[in-house]
Amino acid sequence: MGRPLLRRDLLRRGVTDDDVRRALRSREWLPLRPGAYLDHDDPLWRDAAGRHGALVAATLPLLAPGAVVCGVSAAVRHGLPVGGVDLQVVHVVRDRTSGGRRSRRLQVHTGPVRACDTVLVDGLATTSVARTVVDVARSAPFDTAVTVADAALHRGLVTPADLAGTLRTAAGRHGIGRARAVVAFADGRADGPGESRSRVLMDALGVPAPVLQHRIDDAGGRHVGTVDFWWPEAGLVGEFDGMEKYGRWLRPGETPGDALRREKVREDALRAQPCVRGVVRWTWPDLTDFAPVAARLPRP
Repeated sequence: MGRPLLRRDLLRRGVTDDDVRRALRSREWLPLRPGAYLDHDDPLWRDAAGRHGALVAATLPLLAPGAVVCGVSAAVRHGLPVGGVDLQVVHVVRDRTSGGRRSRRLQVHTGPVRACDTVLVDGLATTSVARTVVDVARSAPFDTAVTVADAALHRGLVTPADLAGTLRTAAGRHGIGRARAVVAFADGRADGPGESRSRVLMDALGVPAPVLQHRIDDAGGRHVGTVDFWWPEAGLVGEFDGMEKYGRWLRPGETPGDALRREKVREDALRAQPCVRGVVRWTWPDLTDFAPVAARLPRP
């Protein structure tokens, strides 16, 4: 999580305001918000989620006791993937019926917060993973919410029963219908944001729901490959190619090019199986306009 430099701590350590201004002018430090900075060399600065985590850590100490990090801010704190939402605003919730407010960098939500809905993440009160998934599902775009829910299930941070129970306690709250739809659609077999967003786009464009993470063996029972998407009636394999996937596949001493070459051998072996009649691949840019990919996938 982000470890921002706070002006009040710097002054206690003997750093002067002139020193702070000098560091900002030289871009040795970069501003997160007034009175909070990140070192220029901190890798968090180059990552939107990392910057947001640092912004949360810089904001909570300024708030009165009782604020609990929630929504997309909590998702970031739990390491869940978020995208398509504003990460310039920190979200917190207070256990009260009124008093919500929004400013340039902070949104205060209000509503019931049970003790079991709150955990500590790096010392900061944060909504539990199940509560976070449901809160995001109530307010964020459907594809963002599905990505968060899929990731939480895939990593074993929650179970379907956890989410069902949290939905029951949130009955009657704004956006609960959307949250139910997200939880019903979520699938922990989706291995990454690209696969989650692909599923949402397939559904929107009328592509029949595929089998996820399907294992294909050869005639001798040897494992040929586990594919992202599988339509058994069509004998069609679908594969989302995100470079982060190849990073995970790297073996000791390998380069990304080595992983790509191994993937080519794997695809050739898949295509050689009698049950496979075709392979369709796509990448992140294809998710911007998925219709051409969807046209190559099975139709109802």
